[in-house]
Amino acid sequence: MIKLSDSFNYKKLLRYTFPAVIMLVFTSIYGVVDGFFVSNFVGKTPFAAVNFIMPLLMILGSVGFMFGSGGSALIAKTIGEKKNEKANEIFSLLVYVSIVISLVLTLLAIIFIKPIVSLLGAEGQLLEDSITYGRVILLSVPTFVLQTEFQILFATAEKPKIGLYVTIVAGLTNIILDALFIVVFAWGLVGAALATSLSILVGAVIPLIYFGRKNKSLLQLTKTKYDGQALLKTFTNGSSELMNMVSMSLVSIFFNMQLLKYAGENGVAAYGVLMYVNMIFLSIYLGYSVGAAPIISYHFGAQNHEELKSLLKKSVVIMGTFSLLMFGSAQMLSKPLSMLFVGYDQVLMDMTQRAIFVFSFAFLFSGIGVFGSSFFTAMNDGLTSALISFLRTLVFQTGAVLIFPLFWGLDGIWLSIVLAEAMAVVVTIILFMGKRKQYKY
Repeated sequence: MIKLSDSFNYKKLLRYTFPAVIMLVFTSIYGVVDGFFVSNFVGKTPFAAVNFIMPLLMILGSVGFMFGSGGSALIAKTIGEKKNEKANEIFSLLVYVSIVISLVLTLLAIIFIKPIVSLLGAEGQLLEDSITYGRVILLSVPTFVLQTEFQILFATAEKPKIGLYVTIVAGLTNIILDALFIVVFAWGLVGAALATSLSILVGAVIPLIYFGRKNKSLLQLTKTKYDGQALLKTFTNGSSELMNMVSMSLVSIFFNMQLLKYAGENGVAAYGVLMYVNMIFLSIYLGYSVGAAPIISYHFGAQNHEELKSLLKKSVVIMGTFSLLMFGSAQMLSKPLSMLFVGYDQVLMDMTQRAIFVFSFAFLFSGIGVFGSSFFTAMNDGLTSALISFLRTLVFQTGAVLIFPLFWGLDGIWLSIVLAEAMAVVVTIILFMGKRKQYKY
């Protein structure tokens, strides 16, 4: 079994991070499966509604990324310092606090969903469908937060394969229930939301049972006590992942608003397909980063500077290779994916294919930005990590999506993320170089 304390070559690093990659790919498939069934069996406007409301769910669920990533860095560092009992207390505290916060967020979201969706520009049937889907799917926020949190912390517990198995079971549950609720029972958007909510429940309850009992991992839910310093450190460590997820979701909202203006519901539907491709590809970058983070945190806590230097170098090479593969795959799959989701509408299919082709250039750059943010989180430097995420998403992407369409119309919307990701790489490289003496990597 590979341990955090090991020295990692390329093969061992990829083996350790592989379950996290597959785990997050399966998680991203939730939305893809819903989109496929809704688009082909319910209709174009309901499909647009699913993609219109999804950023709100992701904003609320980003709390799980914050607790998972920020907590992972602190817990792995604590384990590296040989304080295992303290690590379990921190782990338990974070799980309990995240449950309380997510319940409050769920209540607020359900109460205010109609004015929120109206404010974002939805009208008529799109508004009604967004509310119908949203009121059901938002009930899953607490379990979505837990599922996301546990996905990350399974790697910290040295049990990434169990996290992978749980995610596969949850993903298969979603596929089966989507087919049953939408195709067989014809429950439409409500069926899609129920299928996703129940699959997320599976992905949250199994880890709760596992960590709630005695197990062979490094972590177990135990009695705990309030630790303001640990919570603050988790919030600052995980602020970059929170910022990243919130910013990406806000950018998606801005995209939808711009697309309604420039291309109507077709634009929102095309962007939905584009985001499915983006979610799956980004989950590969994010999965590797999540899987590697506890290794980095452990060696940071143990002050193994040479191993840190080696991990950074290998990770940059791996991310560069992934980037080339993702770019080539997106170029080749632009037409098949467009046909799969919206082949029933030629105009929409052509728009979607063009969107994926232009957008695919962003994959050449996005891997380094994603890893850079995760690396500094793992080093317990939440401020630097948050800076990368903030600039990469909220500043660069939002600015570009508001300005580019004025000059290049619809193509300007697809191009905006390409420029934003390229600028984020420049920022990340500057920070890597600027921090190398401080952290001795």
